[in-house]
Amino acid sequence: MSDYKLHVIQTGFFKLDGGAMFGVVPRRMWERLNPPDENNMCTWAMRCLLLQKDGRNILVDTGIGDKQGERFRSHFHPHGDDSLLKSLSQLGLAPSDITDVLLTHLHFDHSGGAVSMSGDKMVPTFPNATYWTNEDHWEWAMNPNPREKASYLKENFVPLKDSGCLKFIDFKGNEEVEWEGIRLRLLYGHTEAMMMAIIPYNQTQLVYCADLIPSMHHIGIPYVMSYDLRPLHTMKEKERLLQEALDGNWKLFFEHDPVNACCELVQNERGRIVSNNPSSDL
Repeated sequence: MSDYKLHVIQTGFFKLDGGAMFGVVPRRMWERLNPPDENNMCTWAMRCLLLQKDGRNILVDTGIGDKQGERFRSHFHPHGDDSLLKSLSQLGLAPSDITDVLLTHLHFDHSGGAVSMSGDKMVPTFPNATYWTNEDHWEWAMNPNPREKASYLKENFVPLKDSGCLKFIDFKGNEEVEWEGIRLRLLYGHTEAMMMAIIPYNQTQLVYCADLIPSMHHIGIPYVMSYDLRPLHTMKEKERLLQEALDGNWKLFFEHDPVNACCELVQNERGRIVSNNPSSDL
């Protein structure tokens, strides 16, 4: 089976509080990695991935979208020249060409572009696509706890269910399944049943880390977001992935790194797993 042809899809940037993004790591350490503005906000990418093979155009995540109002925008400051549809258009693709949308999880910065306004209605952005999540995560998003409630905006995903284009990937009680030649693994540190994709690519694997490792600066084990539901579990999931990736010479793909799309890993003289050969493209 041949590998997918992969394309980085830039959807623009947004801002989040630096302290929230770096958790317990002191500001004097993280501010050198991603300098904050006068309001302590750091700029982050919303980088998605397109997989192409045998007439399938599979989009992994969709960024923040553009349907939210000014109050929302004032909190998160979406900006930049890129957008989801513009980036797809540059590859010669219209919304109708997308066959599948894999949503790693339903937080607004990953699922916002899945639904668009058409007149006074919210409709799937990609009219011919099947959208994919898993049932456990869906139930979690539909009944969010107070801590995560602001991240799960139902206008981003309920219209998918209402339109009949949403399907659940059945993990059958397993931690990991194969889906369309891709390994999908369930993770529970950031939120309930987030999916991480491990994709065959160039004789190795490309790991779409989603929010397990949102940027290259989060490779260090203690660098865990305050947004994470179970930070200690995130650390265990990250430690496992980093060792697998090091042993297998896998590449990591970062959804939120403002500069780097991916990197390889090496073990330094102190025995720590660190980034190597970062790149703004694949």
